[in-house]
Amino acid sequence: MILASFQAADGSVRIAAVRRDRASLIDLQAAHIAQRGEANPAFTDMIALMEGGDAAMDRARALEALHADTVIGDTVIGEGAAVLALADVRLLAPVPRPTQMRDFSVFEQHMKQAGAAIARMRAERTGDSGPLPSPADIRLPPVFYTQPLYYKANRMNVVGTGAEVRWPSYCEKMDFELEFGVFIGRAGRNILGADARRHIFGYTIFNDFSARDAQELEMSGPFGPCKGKDFDTGNAMGPWIVTPDELPDPYALTMIARVNGAEWCRNTSAGMIHSFETMIAHASRDETLYPGEFLGSGTVGGGSGLEIGRWLQPGDVVELEVEGIGVLRNRVIGPTR
Repeated sequence: MILASFQAADGSVRIAAVRRDRASLIDLQAAHIAQRGEANPAFTDMIALMEGGDAAMDRARALEALHADTVIGDTVIGEGAAVLALADVRLLAPVPRPTQMRDFSVFEQHMKQAGAAIARMRAERTGDSGPLPSPADIRLPPVFYTQPLYYKANRMNVVGTGAEVRWPSYCEKMDFELEFGVFIGRAGRNILGADARRHIFGYTIFNDFSARDAQELEMSGPFGPCKGKDFDTGNAMGPWIVTPDELPDPYALTMIARVNGAEWCRNTSAGMIHSFETMIAHASRDETLYPGEFLGSGTVGGGSGLEIGRWLQPGDVVELEVEGIGVLRNRVIGPTR
């Protein structure tokens, strides 16, 4: 299934099954009420659907099948219809407020290219005129290869596709990051790698917007990232969640970044050093993972302006596309000082 969160006409947050045309969606609660005459608690929001388990998903799939050929607007419930045109609704982040967010970094190419770029930025800031490393010179620590590394992102700063991203006032070098990730749909602790796929609810695209100059400075501590990542609207996700049955091989997906329609990056998810299953097993060591938690892949090689020496400008429209998932689109506004 393809599942989305959207804002209804009355301002409430609803969840929907996106139809195969990707131009219309089924309001799951409205469709359920139309058939059963009462609300289903599992359709309250996306996390409730996750917590509802197999029974809730079976019901959602049944409603999707029931309305597969329904004409838009012909099932009227309260203020609206069960089937709506995608163009008539405002999509939100698939989980507007994730239970927790961990952003990993598992693309070796990105780490090497970003390491060399950060060295250049640091030399510019400090006036260091010494020799600068190339990506080939960057030696990543052994722990990068032996376990997946992550930081915890701010779950309160999440926005969806179409949302404007506000440029932080302290930033001169604003950047995007081409990522995707998974939502946990089933709670678990000490999850085995062989069982981890059962805990994946679905996949979405993630743009980890970054204030690169702030990040470079604070991580020279070394500590962070801190304000290089944490600012309102800085974590964009969407446009929706695609369930695992729709992506039989998430490790062979084309990933593209465009700015104002011009392609800045094209790569694939094949370069991941650690799989999502390994991330789940590692993160759950002596720690319970809960439905609604998000685990990001980190940036694909070349998937940031940092790596190619290009920075965003106010008004730029950033589109991230991941094969089999869709396109996450956001416009950067500001800065406001």
